[in-house]
Amino acid sequence: MCHFLQRSTILSFPKICNILWRLHHTSISQMCSCRKTISDEKYQDPFQLGRKDLKNLYEDIKKELLVSTAELREMCEYYFDGKGKAFRPMIVVLMARACNIHHNNSREMQASQRSVAVIAEMIHTASLVHDDVIDDANSRRGKMTVNQIWGERKAVLAGDFILSAASVALARIGNTTIISVLTQVIEDLVRGEFLQLGSKENENERFAHYLEKTFKKTASLIANSCKAVSILGCPDPKVHEIAYQYGKNVGIAFQLIDDVLDFTSCADHLGKPTAADLKLGLATGPVLFACRQFPEMNAMIMRRFSKPGDVERARKYVLQSDGVQQTTYLAQRYCHEATREISKLRPSPEREALIQLTEMVV
Repeated sequence: MCHFLQRSTILSFPKICNILWRLHHTSISQMCSCRKTISDEKYQDPFQLGRKDLKNLYEDIKKELLVSTAELREMCEYYFDGKGKAFRPMIVVLMARACNIHHNNSREMQASQRSVAVIAEMIHTASLVHDDVIDDANSRRGKMTVNQIWGERKAVLAGDFILSAASVALARIGNTTIISVLTQVIEDLVRGEFLQLGSKENENERFAHYLEKTFKKTASLIANSCKAVSILGCPDPKVHEIAYQYGKNVGIAFQLIDDVLDFTSCADHLGKPTAADLKLGLATGPVLFACRQFPEMNAMIMRRFSKPGDVERARKYVLQSDGVQQTTYLAQRYCHEATREISKLRPSPEREALIQLTEMVV
C-alpha cells in the first residue's frame, strides 16, 4: 500500500481503479482490525488535546498583523475570528509534542514550534483570500468573502499583507532550514494554482495531474509544517520523514473528502456553495472516477463544463456512479498510510490523537 501511494501520481488511472477495487475486497478485514486496535486504545480527542497549545491563537495572529490603516486591519482580521476549525495548527502542535516525546520524552512545547502553527494558519488564510479572488467566490465559512465586501484589488493586497506578516514571523524563528521548508509551501501553492488552471486530455495524465494539484494546494502546507516542527524538536531525519509523510497523506485525504462533500453536502453545512468545483470547470476525484462509467463526461471535462446544462449533467452522472465511494475509499487508504507512518513514533497521547484524526477526516 505504501508503494502504491508513493507511486500513485505516475500509475495509470485504470490501474489505480483496479488496485482500489482489489484492496476494497481483500483488505477490509485488515482495516477493521486496524480500527479496532485504535478504538481499544484510550480515546484522545485531537481538538481537545491541542486546545491548550492553541489558546489565544487568533489573538497572537492579530498581533502579527500590525496595520495602521483601519480598513486593511479589518480585512486582514476578517477570517481570524476564531470560527475556523484551526485544523492545520492543531495538527502542527500535536505533531510537535509527539516528536518531542519521541526524541527525549519532553513534555514541553517550544515557542518556535508554536510559531510554526501560527505561521501555517496565516499562510493558509492568505491562500484562501487569494483563491476567492481567482474563483470569484462570494461565500466562505458561512459569510461573505473579502473580495465581495472590499473588492478584488483590496482583497489581493490583504492576502499579500497576511503572507508578508507570516514571512516576518518565519524569519524571527531564525532557522534557515525551517525557512527553506516553509517557503517551499508558498512555491507549491502557486504551482498548484497554475496546475488547477490547466487540464490534461489524456485520462491517465488527468488523474496524476489532479493528485499533484491536490498535494501542492492542500497537503504541502500540512506536510511541511509537520516536518518543520519535527526538525525543531528532534535531530533524527527519519522522524522528519515520518512527520512529513503523515502530513502529506492526511492532507491529501482531507482534500479528497472535501471534494466528495462538494457533491454530497448542503451549502449550509459546507459554509460555501455546493457543486462549486464543477462551476469553476474543475474535474475532481468523484468526476474522474465517474468518467470511467460515463465516458461522455470526457467532452464536458475538456470544455470545463462551460456549456449550458454541463454542471447539472455532470453532477447527475457523479451521483449515479461510484465516483463518490471510490474517492472516499482512496481517502481512507491515504489515512491508513498516515496512521502507519505516525505509528512509528513512541506512544504518547499526542500520537494517539493524530491516529484518531485520520479516522475523523473520513
